[in-house]
Amino acid sequence: MSSTYNYLGIELMATGENAGTWGTKTNTNLDIVQQAATGYHSQSLNLVGSGANTTALAVGNGDSSSTTDSLTNAARNAVIKLTGAITGNKIVTVPNTVNSVNFERLYLFENGTTGAYTVEIRTASGATQTGATFSTTDKGMKLMYCDGTQLYDTGFGAATSAAGSNTQIQFNNSGAFGASANLTWDGTNVLIDADGALRLGDNTGSAYVGLQAPTTITGDTAYTLKLPVATGGADQILVTDGSGNLSFTDNSGGTAWQAVSASSTISVAAGNGYFLNTSGNSITATLPASPTIGDEISFVDYAGTFDTYNLTVARNGKLIQGAAADLTVATERAGFTLVFTNDTQGWLLKNN
Repeated sequence: MSSTYNYLGIELMATGENAGTWGTKTNTNLDIVQQAATGYHSQSLNLVGSGANTTALAVGNGDSSSTTDSLTNAARNAVIKLTGAITGNKIVTVPNTVNSVNFERLYLFENGTTGAYTVEIRTASGATQTGATFSTTDKGMKLMYCDGTQLYDTGFGAATSAAGSNTQIQFNNSGAFGASANLTWDGTNVLIDADGALRLGDNTGSAYVGLQAPTTITGDTAYTLKLPVATGGADQILVTDGSGNLSFTDNSGGTAWQAVSASSTISVAAGNGYFLNTSGNSITATLPASPTIGDEISFVDYAGTFDTYNLTVARNGKLIQGAAADLTVATERAGFTLVFTNDTQGWLLKNN
């Protein structure tokens, strides 16, 4: 009985066959096992000519007569690197069957070619057996499985090359790497450009709260708002120090009214309101020496006695109603507010 061969090309020796050469053939068979398990093969896709054509990788039997060229046993290797400066779209085929047996195995293909052309990997039985295609720019790897009929792309190594340009953040784009010039990373900061928003979604995924830059940033070319180190207290509000550092502060709102005062002289401060009791004496209220635009101070005749004992508002170096003179109030139950404008007009009556 003569020897036979399996689909790896290993010689299955019959009883009494190959007397005197059994050791040599056994070593050849072991080499084939090694090649199938861990073998590496580099294959030029220009072996059969330049331009668009097909390179057929094959599996030969383990006898010397079957190793006629580099293609004969190429398909038996586990790792196959495809090389060459290609000038057309290439097709590479692997066998479906060898020695009338389904050829089943894993391949790791590396596209080491140069040139902007596709490389398609499929089984030898025809175009309907397409496995996967390296795109014109994909010079990566593909792990593929042949079941003796079809060649399947396992997805390993798919689009392993980064998308976009330097600093662009990678994301899943239909199973491949995607990138956008509007989403970048400089090593420290993430930039969402083109007036995009950072969206924080709810637990249903149907609604979100977004943070978005203004359409046009005027004045500063760039600025950052830095969050506080603590959460703050109830009813507090966020304020900035003018440099983008945020903090929580009490929301006082409106005028800060002070306790009733009957002192003959008091110094008043911006943002405050004063109930003044002149039932026993006149009162002089001295304005701040260095006010800023928008500063407001309010006064109320507490006892209805400004007509008996007057209120004098001392200007403290700034004008009042455009005049370099103190303001005397002699109207019973008067209530009014002074607001500072500038050094030209000074303090002006907001209401009277």
